[in-house]
Amino acid sequence: MPLDRETIFQILVSAGAVALFIGAAIVVTQTYSVDGHITGQGGIAMVGAIVVFILAMGGAGLWLERQDFDGDGA
Repeated sequence: MPLDRETIFQILVSAGAVALFIGAAIVVTQTYSVDGHITGQGGIAMVGAIVVFILAMGGAGLWLERQDFDGDGA
């Protein structure tokens, strides 16, 4: 079953957002790690990364929904 252009674009945007979140999680854990444990400030930073990820996915979903992949301008 071939994938249409819209589905491929949705997969790429979602995969990119997940990759950015994983990168942010890695940066937070490396920056706020002490003896293999994350600090309290690191926990807050991780919650912030999760909130930004949720907002970014919502924004990406809204943006994708408003795109005209059919090309008919409707």
